[in-house]
Amino acid sequence: MRAASSFLGRALLALIFILAGLDKIQGSAATAAYMAQFGVPAVLLPATIALEIGGGLAVLAGLYSRLAAVLLALFTLATGLIFHSNFTDNIQFALFLKNLAITGGFLLLFAHGPGAWALNDK
Repeated sequence: MRAASSFLGRALLALIFILAGLDKIQGSAATAAYMAQFGVPAVLLPATIALEIGGGLAVLAGLYSRLAAVLLALFTLATGLIFHSNFTDNIQFALFLKNLAITGGFLLLFAHGPGAWALNDK
């Protein structure tokens, strides 16, 4: 049960990032424009896509998942602070809290490792 729970938790954490990265590929112009509204240069878009898809796949596979968890935790916290920091807007506040919860999940993954169904425990 513990191995299955660890894998399911990793899969659920990974899913949002893999899908978001693929979505950014399809809508790169719109994503770059959205980023620019917040002062984030579009030159960071390819690295963002690589981190979301590559990090998501690493977490899913349990391959260097601790490193991926730290990188995605920092990324998730940063994006929450940049894009969802209008705390007077209830929707943005809820999105910020979602980012905090995901960050917490990644910190747990870093602390405890990926579990039994993983390619490695790094």
